[in-house]
Parts: sequence; structure tokens; C-alpha cells
Amino acid sequence: MSAARDRSSRSASQWLEAVLDRVLPHGSRILVALVVATVAIGLAIFFFPRDAPLVTLLVPLVVSSLVLGPRQLPWFVVFVLFVLAVVVPFQGRLNVRVVLTVIIIFGLGFLVLMSSFRRSRLGVAGIQGEQMFVDLRDRILRQGGIPALPDEWYAAAELRSAGGTPFAGDFVVTSRTGNRLDVAVVDVSGKGQGAGTRALLLSGAIGGLLSALPPSEFLTGANTFLLQQDWDEGFATAIHLSLDLDTGQYVIRSAGHPPAALRHAGSGRWEVLECEGPVLGLIEGASFSATYGEMRRGDAMLLYTDGMVETRTRDIGSGIDKMLGQAERLLRGHFEGGAERLIDSLGSRSDDRALLLVHRR
Repeated sequence: MSAARDRSSRSASQWLEAVLDRVLPHGSRILVALVVATVAIGLAIFFFPRDAPLVTLLVPLVVSSLVLGPRQLPWFVVFVLFVLAVVVPFQGRLNVRVVLTVIIIFGLGFLVLMSSFRRSRLGVAGIQGEQMFVDLRDRILRQGGIPALPDEWYAAAELRSAGGTPFAGDFVVTSRTGNRLDVAVVDVSGKGQGAGTRALLLSGAIGGLLSALPPSEFLTGANTFLLQQDWDEGFATAIHLSLDLDTGQYVIRSAGHPPAALRHAGSGRWEVLECEGPVLGLIEGASFSATYGEMRRGDAMLLYTDGMVETRTRDIGSGIDKMLGQAERLLRGHFEGGAERLIDSLGSRSDDRALLLVHRR
């Protein structure tokens, strides 16, 4: 019987919610609640001017800036300021405190109006807009997530943005098809938030191309895509690794990117895998040469962006030597977590950094 009552109560609540959604959508319900709250605050200020301060009207004003959409927000701000104008004459004798309070509330209302006009380009409320950007950032990070690999393989990717912002122009995308792992490390022109918007678009396209095209056509397709965007700063560097997880054979192609580095387990030495190719988005019909090799058991490979090896006082060549020296010290015999240790110890904090570590156990 209790289960039947629970089901009937849930059905009743769902029916009531459906009726409310038809009569008064969720966004309108929030607006009505804010209007009622503002009227209640206005009446309290009107009848109890000594106990209810004018600054109480800032509460619905601030809340509205967070939850109302760009169409509703300007009208609600005007309504709050109208309520303020109505109740001010009943404050008794005007003094400096009351005048300053009115000026502050009108000033904040003006700022909220300006933000609502800017927000109208996006078409969503403040919190919703932030959630959209957070979701986009999380999607970039998920694209850089390493898929499940056989036990004999270990791979990890790490990203750091300039100034510690959550958006960066460097990113990593991965794809696994059967026994083939494809990884692309990309560095979009610019850094930090300036490059973050272009990286949002480019990471989705790169991820799709990586899984849809054969390895030999990937950089060509990415170059064509960038040329079609016609951006003012529409270039990017990239390095692409296609790895056979059964045999360890790999193919590396580069588009103006710093070279990969391979550690040979037999000799314990790092080898720089030189591979040349034009930067993406500059030359139509560009071709990209390939470097072939094989990762044997115990070998490790590093793919990285120039933020790891280049600073204002050090060129890329010297930076690569320093990185490999640090890698020899930090990764010796213990590769798990090595990408994080290495990226935290190297590179410029004023530039975006990305690092991928692949190890064959």
C-alpha cells in the first residue's frame, strides 16, 4: 500500500509540475518570485523605514543578474529602480547616507544593465553562460583523456595554461581504433584565454579528424580546416603520433612543432626525432613528411609544446636539452606520474604547456 501511495504521490507531483511548466515556464517562475520579493522588500521599506534599509533592494538585484536571461533582466532592473524611486521620498529627511545609498544602488543597476546587454549576444543567463564554458573546457580535457590501453602500455597527458587560467591554447586529443593509438598535441597561436576560444573550436575539429581520417591524411585535413576559418591568427602547430599497440611501430608527422623525443631502454639515452612540416593554416596543399620507428619494451616517448622548452632567455634547442636532462632524472625507472612531475618542473609559467608521455612496459 505504501508503495502504491508513493507512486501516486510522484505521479501527482509530476502532473503538477507539467501543468506549471505549461502555465508558467521555469524562467518566468523565477522572474515572478523575484518581483514578489522586490515588492515585499519595498513594502517593508515603506512601512518600516528605520528597520528596513534601502540596501535590501540590492538582494533581488544581485540575484537577478545571476539567474535571469538577457530578455528579462533589463526590465527587472528598471522595476527594482522604480521601487527604489517610490520608497525614497518616505525615508523622511534626506541625509548623506540615504543619498549615497541611492547613488550606489542606481550605479549597480546600471552595471547590471550593461552586463545584460553584453550577455544578450550569448542569449543565456549568467550562471548558464558560465556552465556552458565550463562544459566546453571539460570536453577539451576529456578529448585529451587517454583511452584504455593494453597492460604493456602506459600513457599520460598533462596541460598547464598561462597564468593558471582554465582555458589554454595548447591541447591534446587522442583516439584509439582497434590496435592503433593516434595522438595529436596541438599549440594554437596565442596563449591563455586569448587562444582558448580558438582552441575550443579547433579541438573538436581535430578530434573528429583524428578518428575519421587515416594517419597519413590527418595533418592535411587539419591544415585545410584551418585555412577555411580565415582567422586573423589562424595558425597552429601540431605533432601527430600513430602507434601500433601490437608491434610498437610508430609514425610521427609534425606541422611546425617541436620534435618528439624517444628514450631507448637499451642505451638509456634520449633521441630527438626530427620531423619537419609547415605550420597548419598558412600554406594550402602542404605536405608533411613522416618519421618511422619502433618502440621496444622499456622505451618511452615525449610529445610536448614549445612552452615546455622555450622561454624568453632560452631557445628551443637549449630547452630541449634541459627537458631531456630533467626527464632522465625524474623518469628513471618510474614512469607512472612522470608527465605531471615533468611539466611541473619545466617550462614558462607565462606560456601554455602540454606534455604527453608514452611508455612501453
